[in-house]
Amino acid sequence: MIDLELLDKEIKEGKFKNSYVFCGLDEMLIKENIDIIINKAIDQTFKDLNLIKIDGNNSTFDEIMNACETLPFMSDKKVVVVYRANFLKDKTDSAGLKVYNEIKEYLKNLPEQTILIMYYLFGDKRERPNKNKKFHTLDKLSTVVYADKLRGERLYKKVNNIFEKKGKKIGRVELRFFCDSVENNFDIIEREIDKLINYTLGRDIKKEDISLLLPNKGEDDVFDLVDFISQRKPEKAIDIMNDLLNKGENIMLILTLIANQFNMLFRIKVALNEGKNKEVIAREIHRPVFVVEKLIGQSRKFTIKQIESCMEEFIETEKKLKSSSLDKKIELELFIMKTVIVSARS
Repeated sequence: MIDLELLDKEIKEGKFKNSYVFCGLDEMLIKENIDIIINKAIDQTFKDLNLIKIDGNNSTFDEIMNACETLPFMSDKKVVVVYRANFLKDKTDSAGLKVYNEIKEYLKNLPEQTILIMYYLFGDKRERPNKNKKFHTLDKLSTVVYADKLRGERLYKKVNNIFEKKGKKIGRVELRFFCDSVENNFDIIEREIDKLINYTLGRDIKKEDISLLLPNKGEDDVFDLVDFISQRKPEKAIDIMNDLLNKGENIMLILTLIANQFNMLFRIKVALNEGKNKEVIAREIHRPVFVVEKLIGQSRKFTIKQIESCMEEFIETEKKLKSSSLDKKIELELFIMKTVIVSARS
C-alpha cells in the first residue's frame, strides 16, 4: 500500500502500474490524482477514445472486463476507471462479493495495454484501509493507494492554490487558521473558500471572517454521532463520544451538543411539515443551504415522536449528571444507548 506522496513520485518518474485501487474519504482528492495518471498515461489527442469510466455501483464484472479487453486507439495505453466501486467495501451483499471475487481473479491476467483504476469512498472518517481484508488481498495483485488527508505544508500549499485559481489572495496567518479550522475534505474546503470569497468581496480575508463563516468541527462529529444513532449503531456512536473526550471536550458539553442536534432536527421536521423549502429553513436556523440539505436527510431518519423521546432522555440524563456523583462517562454512554433504543421504536 502506498500514499499519495509516493504515488506522485512514481508518476513523475514515469513508473505506471497495471492497476490501482484508491481508497479514502475525499473524493475530490482521489479524482485529482486519478486525473494525473490519466493525463500522463494517455495522449491527450486521443484521450476520449482511450478512457472509459464505469459506475461501480451498477457495473457487472463482464462490463469491466470488456472495457479492459478493448485495444487502445493510436496509443500504447488505455485507462478504465471504475468509480465508487462499492464492491470493494469490506462487507457487501452477495452481488458485490461476486463482482469482487471475479475482479480479484481477473487482475492476475489484466491486459498489458490497460490501466485499470478503481476507487472506493469510505463511509465515515473512522474507516481505515488496514481494517479492510479486501485491500490486504488486492495489495498483492494491484497497487492500493490510500488517499489520506493532506497535512502541514502540503495542505497549506494546495489550499492556497485554490484561493489563487479563484482570483483571491489570503495571508499566510489567515491561510493556516483557515486550514486548521475547516474540515479536511476538499469538497468542503472548496465550498468554504467560495463562501469566504463572496463574503469578503473587495477586501482582504480576516481571521474574524473565517471564525464567523466556518462551522464548528465539534458539530461535524456530533452530526456523525447522531447519524450512527439513527442507524442503530451505538458502538460507533460511543466511539465518536470517546474521540471527543480524548480531544478534551467536556462531558456536559458533548451532551448539550447532542441535544442541540436533536433540537435542530425537530425544527427542520416541523418546518418541512409546514411546507418550507431548504432556502427558507437555512435562513431560519442560520446555516448554509448545503448544511441544511445534510440535516434534512438526517431528520428523515427520525419521526417527531422519536426526537421528542430522545430529548426527554436528555433532560433525565442532564439531571443525573448535575445532581449525583455517578460516573459521568458511563451515564453519557447509557444516554446514547437509550436514544438508539428510542429511535428504533416505530
